[in-house]
Parts: sequence; C-alpha cells; structure tokens
Amino acid sequence: MIHVKMSCLLNTKPSNGKTALLKALLNLKEGENDTIEHLLEIAEKTGDLKDFVNAAYTDSYYKGQTALHVAIEQRSAKFVQMLVKKGADVHAKACGKFFHGNALPLSLAACTNQPAIVDFLMNNPYQAVDVRERDSHGNTVLHALLSIADNSPKNTEFVIAMYDHILFKANQLHPKIKLEEIENNEGLTPLTLAAKTGKVGLLKHIVQREFKGCKHLSRKITEWAYGPVCSSLYDLASLDTYEKNSALEIIIYGSEIPNRLEMLHIEPFNRLIEEKWERFAKRMFLFNFIVYVIYLFILTAVAYHREEGKPPYPYRKDSKGYQLLTGHIITTIGALYFFIRGVCSLFTPPNKAFCCISFLQAVLFLVCALLYCFGQDEYVACLVLCLALSWVNLLYFSRGSKNMGIYNVMIQKVMTYISNKLCSFKFSIAQIIPQMFVVPSMGRSLFAPITGNENCTKPSFKSIYYTTLEMFKFTIGMGNLEFTDQYQYIEVFYVLLILYIVMTYILMLNMLIALMNQRVEEMSVESTSIWKLQRAITTLDMEWILPHCLKTRLRSGEEKDLGGEQEPDRRWCFSVEEVNWNQWNRNLGVVTEDPGKCMPVPSPTKLQREPSRGGLLQTFSKRWTQRPQRRDVQELSPLAEASSFV
Repeated sequence: MIHVKMSCLLNTKPSNGKTALLKALLNLKEGENDTIEHLLEIAEKTGDLKDFVNAAYTDSYYKGQTALHVAIEQRSAKFVQMLVKKGADVHAKACGKFFHGNALPLSLAACTNQPAIVDFLMNNPYQAVDVRERDSHGNTVLHALLSIADNSPKNTEFVIAMYDHILFKANQLHPKIKLEEIENNEGLTPLTLAAKTGKVGLLKHIVQREFKGCKHLSRKITEWAYGPVCSSLYDLASLDTYEKNSALEIIIYGSEIPNRLEMLHIEPFNRLIEEKWERFAKRMFLFNFIVYVIYLFILTAVAYHREEGKPPYPYRKDSKGYQLLTGHIITTIGALYFFIRGVCSLFTPPNKAFCCISFLQAVLFLVCALLYCFGQDEYVACLVLCLALSWVNLLYFSRGSKNMGIYNVMIQKVMTYISNKLCSFKFSIAQIIPQMFVVPSMGRSLFAPITGNENCTKPSFKSIYYTTLEMFKFTIGMGNLEFTDQYQYIEVFYVLLILYIVMTYILMLNMLIALMNQRVEEMSVESTSIWKLQRAITTLDMEWILPHCLKTRLRSGEEKDLGGEQEPDRRWCFSVEEVNWNQWNRNLGVVTEDPGKCMPVPSPTKLQREPSRGGLLQTFSKRWTQRPQRRDVQELSPLAEASSFV
C-alpha cells in the first residue's frame, strides 16, 4: 500500500475546489466506484478523515457542496451511508448560486424524492439530522418541499407523499417537536407558505389532512358521520384571521398570489368567510351603506343649493342658512374621514379600490373648499368631479348583494375588455386618417377650404384632436355631413367617410356586441369567484376595525378536546357539515358516537350552533333534489350556497 500524505488528498482544483473524492463521486458507473473506498481508507489511516470527507467546493456556483451532497445527487444510498459513517456533516449547507438558499442534505434528499436516504439521515446510529435545522432563508425541510411544488398533478402527488412521510417520521423520532409550527425568516409556516405561493393542491391537503389513528397530526377530524353526510372539525391554527399572519388573511389580501380565487373555495376557508359575513360583517356593511347614502344625499343637496355670485357667500340667519351650514360641516367631516382613511390605507391592508376612490373624492372636496374660501370660481369644477366620484363609489356597496355584486363585476370586466379593444382601434385610425389629408409638398390638407379668411381659426382636419372628435361622432351616428361643402375633392372625402362609417358604426359596433355576449358567458363563473373574493375582502375589512374584545367575542369556531382518553389535545376548531356521495363507509375514528350531538368544551366566546340530524338531512335532501346530480361530486357543502358555483 502506497502511503499518501493527507495534503495530497486535499489538493483541489484551483478554479472550484474540487477534491479527488468529489471527482470520484461524480463519476459513478452503475452506482459503483471502488476508488472512493480506497480514498477513504487512505484518509482514515492518515488521521484526517473528517476534513477529507467534509471538503467542499469553493467557487461561487457550487460553494459549500460537500461529498455528501454529491452522493445524494447521484442517488447513491450506499455512499451516503458510507460518508455519514465516516463522519460527514449531515448539516453542511451548500450556499452556491446553484442552490436555493443553503441546501441541507435532508432537504436535498427530500426534494429529489429519495425516501430511503431521508429515513437514513433522520435515523442512523452515527449522526442523525436535526429536523429543525434551517437554511439561510430560515426554511426547514418542509418549507423546501413546498418551494419546489409547481401545481402539476405528478409534482403535487410526489410532494404530498414526501411531506407526509417526513411528518410521520419526525413525529415517531421526536414527538415533542412541532415541525409544522416552525417559521422561516418571513414568519411563514409551511401552511402559510403554501397559501402565499399559491400551491392549491398542497394547501388543500394540509388543511384537510386526516390520518387514521393519528389525530394529533390531523388538521381535519371527523366529528360524526351518517352515511355520506359527516361533520368535520377543522383545526383553525394558522388559518383564522384571529391570529397574525394567518393563511386566510394572506390569501385574501395577496393580490399577487396565483390561484387565490381557487384557494378560497377550499374548506374551511369557504365556510369560514360565510360564517364571518353572517355573524357580524353583514350588519356592519349595511350600517356603512346607510351612513354613506345619507352622506351622499347631504353632499348632493349642498351642491344643488349653492349660491350664485362670487364666493364665499355669507350664511343667512334663518332655517335655510343653518341647514346649509350644517350640511357643509357634515360633508367636510366626511371628506376628512375619507382623507385620513386613504392615508392609513398605505400602511394597513383594507380594501384599496374603495379607499383610493374615497381618497380622491376627499382630495377634490378639500381642494374645492380651499378654492371656495379664497373666492375662486373654479371650485365648481372640483365640486362636480367630487360629486360624480361620490355616486360612482356607491357601486362598491353592490358586493353586499350576490346578484348585484356579480353583475357589477361582469360590467367592469366587459367595459375594460371593450375599452382596450376600442382604444387600440381608435388610436390606429387617428394616426392614419390625418396623414391621408396632408399633401407633403404643399403642406396643406387635401380638403382645405376653397375660400376664406386666412386669419380664421376655424378647426380643420389638420388637428388630431378635431379629427378624433369628428370620427367619434360618426362612430356613434351623430356626425354632421354639411361641413364638407367647402372642401375640395368631396367625392373622395365621401368615399373615405362612408368606408369609415361602415367599418366602425356598422361592423365594429356589431362585432363589439358579439364580443360582449361571448365575454359575458365566459366570465359568468369567474365573476362569481371575483365577487366572493370582494366580499371576503370586505368581511376582513369589517373585522380589522373591531376592537380586540369584540374580535375575541366574535371569534369563529370553538375549543374542543380531541385527545379523548389519552393526553388532552385542546384545539380551536371550526365545524363544517359536508357530503360525499362517493364515500359511504367511513373507517376513520369519530369524536362523538351520536350524529349531530356534540359536547363542546366551555369557552368564553360564542359557540356555534350544532344542527340536529333531522334538520341537516332535510336541508341536504332538499338542496340535492333541486339541482342536477353529477357523478363526479367531490366534498360539497350542503349548507353553503356559494359552493354550488364552484
């Protein structure tokens, strides 16, 4: 045996720090390379085995990658076990640009779908990994799994299987560690990370996870079952807005989150929003609507009864003068309220659409008040714009009604779609037509007047503004053809004009009508989801302004002990009645033996009312017979009207 100094074994490639061991692991043939064992034997004899095994890349791309990382990438369980036995660091972090964050060996094995290596790393007699270990972003192995999910069916299936596998294994080895409660540097648990990144399949699995004989790992517990009908208890930890940075708040206020409309249809999010709306948000919203309508009528009355002449006007000392003064005070206070609310919306999550329009409305009113106080007649223009915006802002309250809310969403989307089409068409025509009227050599219009005063400033088709305005009149059938009498080449003008009218007023208008009909049909389902999202935003806005004592009193759900005769397992749960025609025989353990009868743990908050068996079945049967049956029915909520649109 040739004795080689350790300094020779640790010789690295200058450009990236690659050692002989790393080179050997990268060149496996059918999973074998005898050189690796010889190198390890030599390093062990020289006494520096640990340094040799843990030598890592030094370049910026693969920095920190050790032999253990390479063995995992090569999917070689044999060499992974060999390296760990020889002292490889199971918490080594690969921090190069190639890796997301600092790749840990356990995260790397999990993300590459190697359950055997995951089991060995978590449970081996040499050096077991700490499942709480986090990378540079604070992500655990569960966070890392969620980061590679892409919502495709195959990927989702693999990530779910590995997620549950690690969860079970960690619970067996370390029962006191709550792996799912560990937050990363952004304060996100695996559940809230799935919500923020729009991983619909994973989020649904996590919140609806139910394991037989392992209730402490389940987030969904079957409370009672009666044929296809069951009552499920959902764990509200990290879900409800009662807690900070909850999944429901992230989904509703996350305007950049993909698939958030679909995520809101997942139980218990769907029923939780409905329960909050019915419990307190509906009444608060109605009160706000009544107050705003009263304010709007006062503002309109004040604007209508303004005095003539030069402002400011003195108040008359009679009943009408006092009423006008009272109206001015009320409208000014309302404008200040909307202004302050708009400023606060920059730092808080309330509804942006309503706050933006209200803020602009308040700014216009305050500018109007300043111009009025300084005696400027231009205050009327600001007052008119403020009044118009105030009435337009009334559409915000249409989301309180299902039919009006959906109709309002459809109108907005159709108008946006048509406006984009019209703007592109009008812009192209407005650029082409004026150029057709100009003779480059003469610098004058083909249709210039034959006679007339040179100093006349009468508008002509040389002006893009005038041309666009006249073409718009012809588009809507209000154009005047008499102005062509004083132009040359009238025949050419009429030919172009008739072609334009046929293209716009006849063909284009009918095409837009057809597009509108098609667009309305396409947006019917989408508009329902958008309306539900708008109402969810409104519900959370109402909850946000409540004091903490009322939030506690109006908190959704109830506290239950799910531990049974074993150790107490108290959780805050939300009950949802569900039906699944594909599942009649439920083998999962239930909390109570009697359907519809539950004994909740006493709680200071208002408890949910439990429906009786007869009432539930009557409601369920009536609702099912009133709509066409489908063979592919999944878990539907018989008591939630909104679920019929999903």
